[in-house]
Amino acid sequence: MELFPHLSALLIEEVERRPDKVVLRTRARATTVACRCGKGSARVHGRYVRRLRDVAVGGLGVVIELCIRRFRCENPACSAVTFAEQIEGLTTPHSRHTPLLRGVLTQIGLALAGRAGARLAAAVGICVGRDMLLRLVRALPEPDVGHVEVLGVDDFAFRKGRHYGTVLIDMATHRPLHLFDGREGEDLAAWLRDHPEVKVICRDRSSGYGEGARIGAPQAEQVADRYHLWANLGQAVEKAVNAHRSRLTEPPPGDAGTLGAPEAEPEVVQPPREPKIVTRLREQHAVAHELWAQGMSKAAIGRKLGLHQATVRKLVDARSADDVVAKSLQRAHIVDPYIGYLHRRWNEGARNAAQLHREIQELGYPGGELAVQRHLRRYRTGRGHAPVPGPKPPSVREVTSWIMTHPEHLSDENADKLHRLRERDTDLDRLTLHVRRFAAMMTGRHGDRLEDWITGAEQDTLAPLASFARNLRRDLDAVRNGLSLPYSSGAVEGNINRLKMLKRQMFGRAGLDLLRKRVLLAR
Repeated sequence: MELFPHLSALLIEEVERRPDKVVLRTRARATTVACRCGKGSARVHGRYVRRLRDVAVGGLGVVIELCIRRFRCENPACSAVTFAEQIEGLTTPHSRHTPLLRGVLTQIGLALAGRAGARLAAAVGICVGRDMLLRLVRALPEPDVGHVEVLGVDDFAFRKGRHYGTVLIDMATHRPLHLFDGREGEDLAAWLRDHPEVKVICRDRSSGYGEGARIGAPQAEQVADRYHLWANLGQAVEKAVNAHRSRLTEPPPGDAGTLGAPEAEPEVVQPPREPKIVTRLREQHAVAHELWAQGMSKAAIGRKLGLHQATVRKLVDARSADDVVAKSLQRAHIVDPYIGYLHRRWNEGARNAAQLHREIQELGYPGGELAVQRHLRRYRTGRGHAPVPGPKPPSVREVTSWIMTHPEHLSDENADKLHRLRERDTDLDRLTLHVRRFAAMMTGRHGDRLEDWITGAEQDTLAPLASFARNLRRDLDAVRNGLSLPYSSGAVEGNINRLKMLKRQMFGRAGLDLLRKRVLLAR
């Protein structure tokens, strides 16, 4: 009985083991039971059997068949004439589960929701439906918010690009406080009005949350998340590098002085060697016409050359070998006069087939974009090599990564490539300096330098960086606090990842009420 303290108030009269469960037939020990009015009674009015399911033992379900007595209340002023006895720790009104089993099923429902929870419960000997688990979770009361001084705010997607929600986090305990539909500032302001104790609000750079925080908690300091600041800066750097992608190619030895000089006419180069299929078609065309001139039939020519009659007919009907080659290569020959230009542009960093198609159209190219895509596919897969000397230029993403990485964390090879690139291009050199000053300001908590950094970026000719700096002015106080105060939204992002896991676990079929309970209560 020490193993089952919740059964200590019972007398076990019989234990029956069945293939799938264990049945305990019991009755209460007490002889006097108190009514809800507080008056005790020993007058038994009647009896009935109540069946309760308990936690499993040895992989078998446990059913308690409890003989319940109904008593007469001896208090004349009580509205209840009779009442059924309740055994503390074992029974609750109208429940078919013991409190212990109910608690276990509730925790399973919080952790795994419906289907997965039902499968786990069945594996340990508890037969329960998925709907029952969800009802238990929905019946849980939401936790008290308590006293919150530092609040984290962020949005999450129910359906990316269409439907969003908002989660609020207590940054002191990293505990979710509230979850609501939408990401409007009015909803956040309404919640903040009910919690005037909030002193700091950590958020991303969303204007809606900023306005809601100003309206609902004017006394609180707003802190822009440093992760989002760094991510936004990275996007601006990538745009700036992309605008200079033609300068990423390292010039061949001896041509450093001529880098960037405009060329009078694009070089048009014929393919260095004729494909084998073209040579074979020319030879077959010449032999077929020679035999045809000797009076042989097409069938005889096919037997002699080992070719299909349709192939012989194509060779004989063609007036020249070029007609056969053109049909066999399916217009690939149209790109050949422009291969030299495409190779040069590829080595300059141009990778967009549509852009290159428009460029060679201006040079007189009569074909479509598909042929250009097929030609460039060889270079993307490494099966073709451009004749222009020099190594393959780094991609925009690679250069952006070099600029955004701390110099001490760059490999020697990448650091050397970035150094040479900065020596060749003064714009990228200034861009790197701006990024490193911002990184030093962010990691050293020097928010007082923000105004000078923004002014310097705005006065530079790097348009994407200047645009990023101007956007910082729209939320200047929050950005300055984010670069000065020790608060961070890391706990918020961690809870967002956990929320995404819970949301996907429910396959999007559950409502917001169930998701809120699991986010707020599951651990």
